[in-house]
Amino acid sequence: MAENITYVRDQFIPAAQPPVSDSTIVGWMRKNLFATWTDSAMTIAALVALLYFLPGAIDWLFLSAVWTGENRTACLTVDQGGALPSGWSGACWAYVGDRFVQFMFGSYPRDQLWRPLLIGGLFVALLVPLLMPRAPRKGLNAILLLVALPILAYVLLLGGHFGLSHVETTLWGGLMVTLILSFVGIVISLPAGILLALGRRSQMPIVRTACISFIELIRGVPLITVLFMASVLLPLFLEPGNNIDKFLRALIGVSVFASAYMAEVIRGGLQAIPKGQYEAADALGLNYFHKMTFVVLPQAIKLVIPGIVNTFIGMFKDTSLVTIISMYDLLGIVKASFGDSGWITPVTPLTGLIFAGFTFWIFCFGMSRYSAFVERRLDKSHKR
Repeated sequence: MAENITYVRDQFIPAAQPPVSDSTIVGWMRKNLFATWTDSAMTIAALVALLYFLPGAIDWLFLSAVWTGENRTACLTVDQGGALPSGWSGACWAYVGDRFVQFMFGSYPRDQLWRPLLIGGLFVALLVPLLMPRAPRKGLNAILLLVALPILAYVLLLGGHFGLSHVETTLWGGLMVTLILSFVGIVISLPAGILLALGRRSQMPIVRTACISFIELIRGVPLITVLFMASVLLPLFLEPGNNIDKFLRALIGVSVFASAYMAEVIRGGLQAIPKGQYEAADALGLNYFHKMTFVVLPQAIKLVIPGIVNTFIGMFKDTSLVTIISMYDLLGIVKASFGDSGWITPVTPLTGLIFAGFTFWIFCFGMSRYSAFVERRLDKSHKR
């Protein structure tokens, strides 16, 4: 019986063209910008919007801007005849340059600026190697940054010891206040949030109820209310004469508020860990402390890195709310400078707000990029 070979191919398929590489500029654009008709339309609309708005923005921000000057007249444009003023220039960066020290340090005594500058230099010198994965002596570095530096900062910035003049916290302001509030809030909220999350999942009813009540109470009110309570109501519970510094109250309020939100982020990571991980740790004979420290928490924190950094970024931006208790961070002191008669112009407020917004963006974008780097480095098991 003859074999039926009707469905057997007797010729090779012609060689197909190799796929377009995404590593080239054209390939990247085809994949990310012009993959579909919808993507193409949105890309073209975005390009049209950029071509329409970007030239004017660049002209206002840089080309027509004034970079030097001593007062508002530097940002005043004059017509060709020189007789009458014809309007105002672009961005008045001369105003930012004139007020730059105030934006950074508030009313901190100018002859004592070496103290916050020294603390800032030490902060950068200790933070950079801590963020570098291959830098040695991480434990010592963390102790110096999280323990030794805050103590040194308290002694230097506040003064009153070792021959240093005392500087009231009411004179602090600007970016210095923003960074101090954010740093202390981050350092306190992460471990406090971990403890609250573990307490909320505890088998002990008293601990679980206390943690749930604290978290839900703090999350149920806005940060302005927490700051107001820390500033106004907290002294009412103290004995007469035992007053707490206003800046310390702000630190407590921001840290408490961030801890409650951090607790829920950590709890989400704990709930994402499979039950088998807990059972495996129990099978190895690990106690509760070792099980959480070496098995559960490392996995949980890795899963919620985006949520943790998102909380840090939100807290960094929310420091501007301390103006409710008369503490002026970067944004607050920029807004307070709008009333300076020497720099009152139509372009001054927008220039100051752009400067403050760009400064906030630099720090927030830096935290976001570093968190993405940490995610890529730790996400080994899910890579394809």
